[in-house]
Parts: sequence; structure tokens; C-alpha cells
Amino acid sequence: MNFINPKTDFAFKKIFGSEQSKDILISFLNSILSENRPAIQDLEILDPYQAPRIRGVKDTYLDIKAVLSDNTTVIIEMQVLNVEGFEKRILYNAAKSYSIQLDLGEGYTLLNPVIALTITDFEMFPEISRPISRFVLKERDYLVDYISDDLELVFVELPKFNLELDQLSTLSDKWLYFIKNARLLHEIPANLQEVPELEKAFEIADRVNLSREELEDLEKREIYIHDQRNIIKKALQQGLEQGLEQGREEGRRSSQIAIARQLIGILDKEIISQTTGLSVEEIRSLLNPET
Repeated sequence: MNFINPKTDFAFKKIFGSEQSKDILISFLNSILSENRPAIQDLEILDPYQAPRIRGVKDTYLDIKAVLSDNTTVIIEMQVLNVEGFEKRILYNAAKSYSIQLDLGEGYTLLNPVIALTITDFEMFPEISRPISRFVLKERDYLVDYISDDLELVFVELPKFNLELDQLSTLSDKWLYFIKNARLLHEIPANLQEVPELEKAFEIADRVNLSREELEDLEKREIYIHDQRNIIKKALQQGLEQGLEQGREEGRRSSQIAIARQLIGILDKEIISQTTGLSVEEIRSLLNPET
């Protein structure tokens, strides 16, 4: 057996956000979210994965949206590239999903909770050692919860998960092992086969069950991600070298410009802006230096 890489963002959506993935997503969400809430019994996947609609390499991420049986909205995203402003985008998307629930004139009591669950292939919080972290509104000094807990941000940082196959004890351990290591396996481990939803996830991830079009898309996406990481790595190194000569702030801007120039022609202006931190106007000036 040869499995696709679940860490690739739309491979993640293929596995967890397809029409046949409802039980898979319920099991995964229960493994991550059930610590402080009742177990999820049912959900509806919004905008499920459809291969013909997921095309091209300019998409930087694809999220999964689900509505639970208690009307809580969960936004699930796999993010492989640490782009500028990513942490703000998570908060913006969660707040937007919360605010758009109401039509004009409707009361605020009709608002339902929103959970943003983000899985990253990079570290976001170096001061936190465990891979799963949860953020809610609290009073700054007394750490008292806000009256409403309608907005929650949950993060899974894959680089912090380092358990071996024989060390897996919880359902969350098994799901994180699958996401991080499935592409390295050639058979379904016995202790993961014990979870029917995990066995089904492996079957969806098996390359023999994908169409040629899907495999081509996945290959292009993996090449794209690899190239972008190398571009960013090279540009950051160039910026560091220039920074030693020009000073920290000038070096940082040189790095941003170097990254932007290498992304022109690959990404659109808005995505380059998100990746580098430069404004769209600054990107335009790089595209048209004489204007």
C-alpha cells in the first residue's frame, strides 16, 4: 500500500472532508475536542471535497467546515506553509463565521459557537510543549473565563508530536500519528486498525483509490509546497545576510522584497501580500517598477 500525505492541505480535505468522510471527521474531532465538551454524535460537512473543483497551485489552503448537531460551527484547516499574517487570518475567519450567522434585525442570542481547529506543519507557540493547545477569552489578570465561550481557537502543532507507533495510547495520539506519518507507511498498523474510522481514512488515502486527475493534483501541490519552502528559505537567508550589513529593519524589508519577487508569477498579489507582509500596493510597485 502507498498512502498520500495527509499533511498536504487538499489531501487532508480529501480524507476528512469528502462525502464519505463523516464518520472519520466525527472520530477525529472527538479525539481533539472532547476534553471539555460532550462527544460529537453527528455533523454536516459543508462544501465537501470534489476533485474537479480543487484545481491549480495558487490556492494556499483549503479548509473544512462542519456544523455539529448542537449547531456549533467547526472550521478545520491544515496549514503547511507559515505565511505572514496567518495567525490573524485564523482569528478573522473564526470571527467572520461567528458574525455572519445573523440576518439584519435578529437577536444576538441566536449566535452559536464557532471553533477554529488548525493543524500546522510548523511550530506556532514555542513556549508550549504539548502539540494540542486551546485558546478562549479570559480576563487578563485573574484568568476568569468570559461569560460566553462562543469563540475557541484550537491548534495542533505536528512537529511537537513525536510518539512512536508502540507509544500510542489515546485516540488523539493515533489520529496525529496518521496525519504525520501515513505517507511513510506501506500497510495499516495493527493498533490503528482497531479504530474503524482510521482504517477507513487509510483506505481513502491509498493511492490506488485515487483518480489520475487527483494524483496529478496532489503531485503538483507537493512540488509547489516544496518549492515555496525553498524560496522562502533562500529569501530569508538572503535577508539575514543583508540584515547583517544594513541593520535589522532594512534587512527584514529586503527579505520581504526578495521573497515577493520570487513569488511573482506564481501567486496572485493578495497571496504574496499575506506571505511576505508587504502591502498589495507595494507588490504592484514591484510588478510595475516604473509606475
